[in-house]
Amino acid sequence: MSTDLFAVPGSAEADVVRRRDLNRMRAVATGLLVVAAIVYVATHGRDGVWGFVNAGAEASMVGAIADWFAVTALFRHPLGLPIPHTALIPRRKDELGRGLQDFVKENFLAEGVVRDRLATAQVARRVGEWVEDPEHARRVVREISDLAVIALGKVQDRHVAEIADTVLLPRFREEPIAPIASALLGEMVEDDLHHGLVDLALSELVRWLEKNEETFTEVLGERAPWWSPPKLNDAVTQRVHQEAIRWVQDIQADPEHRARQALDSMLTDLAHDLAHDRATAERAERLKLRVLDHPQVLATGVSLWKAFQRALEAGLREEASMLRVRLEHEIVALGRRMRTDDDLRERIERRVADGVVFAVGRYGAELTDVITTTIQRWDGDEAARKIELHVGRDLQFIRINGTVVGGLVGVLIHTVAVLLP
Repeated sequence: MSTDLFAVPGSAEADVVRRRDLNRMRAVATGLLVVAAIVYVATHGRDGVWGFVNAGAEASMVGAIADWFAVTALFRHPLGLPIPHTALIPRRKDELGRGLQDFVKENFLAEGVVRDRLATAQVARRVGEWVEDPEHARRVVREISDLAVIALGKVQDRHVAEIADTVLLPRFREEPIAPIASALLGEMVEDDLHHGLVDLALSELVRWLEKNEETFTEVLGERAPWWSPPKLNDAVTQRVHQEAIRWVQDIQADPEHRARQALDSMLTDLAHDLAHDRATAERAERLKLRVLDHPQVLATGVSLWKAFQRALEAGLREEASMLRVRLEHEIVALGRRMRTDDDLRERIERRVADGVVFAVGRYGAELTDVITTTIQRWDGDEAARKIELHVGRDLQFIRINGTVVGGLVGVLIHTVAVLLP
């Protein structure tokens, strides 16, 4: 199996720069060790001031070698020797990954940390100030519109039909229609919501009667006795047509007309029967099932969706459409409220914090588990090389500091030794 599957991802160009910087710092640290060794050899066996220099050089070599061993032992076996507790990262990368996972979970994804960070960030205020700018609001609407158009384009008629046939219609079949219809009718009559619909129906009926006098009279004429004279039939049907128009106009003009009151009474009784009469409820249920089982219902639903989809896409695509202009206006207004309304801003920030905490609590383990599973897939030696590229340059300062501090400590110890009797 190719080891490329387990290679640590990274940028080749960035790795070249890191490798160059690491090699430069290694050369500096190693150069200091070489200088300390040269000074030690050159001053070996000398007394006086050179004794202090020799002691410092000796301690510098010890510190440099000890720190070289410590730094190297993280990534590989020093000098290739299998010394215990060396090459820690290649051997224990999985344990290190689990430790890093626990560290991130406890210190970055804890509820208190998340809430404190969000409170400090003042997300609602910043978002409000940003979207209050009309240009920013226009950009938001543009992005939303583009995404919505793409999403709507992905929805095909068969998808809508499948959802309606497998999800919506079965749910409608299971839900009793009588209680819902009773409540809706009761509220409609109580609030006079049906009067507008009645007025519209009366207006359309008057218009139809005035434009279709011939059709009206022909229908009535077909019901006349065979022995009735044609002239008498024409006179009667014309009078009935005129009276029908006048009667509908009277209902239309009088809000308290008896026909309107009769309709209100009928709807009230129907609402009561749907809620309390079993036979009425069963008839309504059978009617509901016949309607839902009719093939045209599904086709009509798909047609309505297509019409809505086309209208919505057209509104979203057009830059100056009423829909997009309205969305921009509402976003700007919301941004202004988020900036000036402290209560609204606090509610939004609280909801955002609750949402983030919920997401972290529900999916935090899966998020941090990515660290462990990713590191487990890495090749140990390759992981050590990659990590060394990222942190090795800074670790070379440990070697440099060890060389310098070791030399100073060596001089100090030699001074104490000289001063002691």
